Amino acid sequence: MKIFSGTSNITLAKNICNYLGIELGKLKINTFSDGELSVAFEENIRNENVFIIQSTNPPAENILELLLILDAAKRASAKSIVAVIPYFGYGRQDRKDKPRVPISSRVILDMISEIGVNRIVSMDLHSPQIQGFVNVPFDHLYSRMALFDKLNQFGFNEDTGVVLAPDVGSAKMSQAYAKSLGISFALIDKRRPKANQAEIANLIGELKNKHVLIIDDMIDTAGTICNAANAAIKDGALSVTAIATHPVLSGPAIDRLENSDISKVIVCNTINLNEDKMFNKLEVIDVSHVFGEAIKRIIDGTSLSSMFRELKG
Repeated sequence: MKIFSGTSNITLAKNICNYLGIELGKLKINTFSDGELSVAFEENIRNENVFIIQSTNPPAENILELLLILDAAKRASAKSIVAVIPYFGYGRQDRKDKPRVPISSRVILDMISEIGVNRIVSMDLHSPQIQGFVNVPFDHLYSRMALFDKLNQFGFNEDTGVVLAPDVGSAKMSQAYAKSLGISFALIDKRRPKANQAEIANLIGELKNKHVLIIDDMIDTAGTICNAANAAIKDGALSVTAIATHPVLSGPAIDRLENSDISKVIVCNTINLNEDKMFNKLEVIDVSHVFGEAIKRIIDGTSLSSMFRELKG
């Protein structure tokens, strides 16, 4: 087994290697003066089980970089190639919801599978059904295996805590958290007049005098989660904590979160955050042990589903 990383999240890749007790493989990635990428493995990978770690968040070079690394591994006669994509970008564009648009998540997966990968691993897909876009095994991991330890520290119960789903799309994830934490569940009925804008139509559930956890798969521009927090406080909530797997944090997200009624923002390190995206309310939870354990079990041929029970805290 050898693990290599693109440039999107080298810190996470090193943490995964530390969990497994191995060194991160040597991979040289350069950019020519005209912007073209050059990729080369600097060690032999013939007949090796190779894992390539790369999130596909913007810029688009991260996707191209992943494709080139996968192709290089194929041409270097790797025994098997596993694409480990902590954050799968373009996961929201999973269907043709209006005329003359692509199904972008299908396009990305078509390119990855066409190269000839043997398996794909990702975490908290925005649309889990995109696993069906490829005909290779697709392991869908859950951040709650890393987040439960943190959330259990709050000590909430049915009377003091509630999980608030900021929209119908996140309801299933939020219900799973509420059930596991033994607290209440509430839901916001949201309308989206256009992309990256959301309006609250109805709030279903009891929030008064309770501590609210708003849980979603990602925070992008933070409009949805901040609107949900403001609605919760207006409805009598004592405090609001936002939890998300993927900290996309684009556009006005950081300003919105800093100036919102949210007291704490908890995210995972599936996307590498630069210093300019760090702020006082933010806490980052490491998920390297989840990916590391999944990789270990893939190599050993043991069950990944049992891992969901054993690692959830």
